[in-house]
Amino acid sequence: MQKDTLDDLFNELKGEFDINTPNNGHENRFLAKLESDSLASAKSKKSSRFYWKPFLAIAASLVICFSVFTTVNSQPEIMDLASVSPEMSETQDFFTATIESELKKLDKERSPFTEQVISDALNRIELLEKDYRKLKTDLTESNNDQRVIYAMINNFQNRIDILNTVLEQIETIKQLKNSNNEPKNTL
Repeated sequence: MQKDTLDDLFNELKGEFDINTPNNGHENRFLAKLESDSLASAKSKKSSRFYWKPFLAIAASLVICFSVFTTVNSQPEIMDLASVSPEMSETQDFFTATIESELKKLDKERSPFTEQVISDALNRIELLEKDYRKLKTDLTESNNDQRVIYAMINNFQNRIDILNTVLEQIETIKQLKNSNNEPKNTL
């Protein structure tokens, strides 16, 4: 069926085909023209070709830097008493200075007789320090809740109380040692 339609088409167009032979050198001119067109298009493709890879790498680097920067800055700063108010800053400074002073006194009193008492006290103070770090996180999350502030102050007071109690125990130990070492005067 299709062969009939193709035959009909060629029969209808029979006198309209260009059947003249081309001039001499036609093939060479055609190939030269084809070659010059392909060179011109290759040059234009090379000059118009845009390299996206370096720009994509720079853009990706900028996106990563920006996301890291916003992630780091979005984490809230952990607060302590000093960040609540100027009065609380003074309170924290007072407690910190007092604790440091008491620790220095405690360190001066080290001896074989007091070592166990001092190490126990330092362990208890370390536990209170861990609790204080948790309270700082709670203060940050609770947005200056008064209960957390009171707990922080109480934590400082407990540390000072422990140090004072240990210093009193050390004084008692020293007195007992001195009283045991005194010669007994018997007549």
